[in-house]
Amino acid sequence: MRMLAILRPYAALLAVLGGLVILFGTLSDYFLSPVTLRTLAGQIPPLVVVSVGMTFVLIIAGIDLSVGAVVGLSSAVMGVLMVQAGWSLPVSLFAALLAGAACGAFNGGISVRWRIPSFIVTLGMLEMARGGAYLVTNSQTQYVGADVQVLSTPIVGLPLAFWIALAVVAVAQVVLTRTVFGRHMLATGGNREAARLAGVSPGRVEFTVFVIAGVLSALGGVFQMGYLGSADPNAGIGMELAAIAAVVIGGTSLMGGQGSVVATFLGVLIIAVLQLGLAQLGVSEPLKRVVTGGVIVIAVIADVYRRKAA
Repeated sequence: MRMLAILRPYAALLAVLGGLVILFGTLSDYFLSPVTLRTLAGQIPPLVVVSVGMTFVLIIAGIDLSVGAVVGLSSAVMGVLMVQAGWSLPVSLFAALLAGAACGAFNGGISVRWRIPSFIVTLGMLEMARGGAYLVTNSQTQYVGADVQVLSTPIVGLPLAFWIALAVVAVAQVVLTRTVFGRHMLATGGNREAARLAGVSPGRVEFTVFVIAGVLSALGGVFQMGYLGSADPNAGIGMELAAIAAVVIGGTSLMGGQGSVVATFLGVLIIAVLQLGLAQLGVSEPLKRVVTGGVIVIAVIADVYRRKAA
């Protein structure tokens, strides 16, 4: 009974996910196989951690369009340091996370200090971070190889990066639902002025959330390097849209003040299963984008009705 109570808020998402698995399992002879599971587990860690950060940003009624570019910049920094400077994996990884934190601090600092909409600030950071990735790598892919592919090492049959991503989801959900900072995020997104009158510092909350989003975007870049064995300056292009889609499908309100990290994770799984299933059926890339876009629109409409019902 306790388990049913825990799963009840996610029943609709689990039903959609289960329906997609059954559908593609019926239409494709290869979908329900260990290979598909390993492929899925290897591909989703970057989007999972980026989407966790995006969940926090949307909860405070903001948006971060720079996450994909920060993925590219952070992986570029790490790749260049390992390949050209000869730095070790741990030190290069720390530098990559620091680069992501700096991007997040820029986004949060500018938005809070001058009350500029995060849409505009992060759009500017998108261009700066992507340009930075090209400058750092001289627009060339950095082939790191086996040194970074330790993140793809199988543990209980699935990559290490997948288990780390799951741990990030668990920690983030606890932070959101069981800590003072989580309550402050929800209060800031729900009503900024009311939160301020209640003793919350909305500016401090917003700044911290953007730094967290930057660090998680950098971690996504590290995961992508681990999966590909290289740092591509084009890495993460379009990931901001995929992350927003996953968060919205998971039911996080675009208006702020409401959201769930676990639901976002299920949103990522829905998108990943949908895209992988369509690929196995031989559906063209343009049609896959049309279908995915349609799912996003349906999720937004559902969010409108959900808010009205509340």
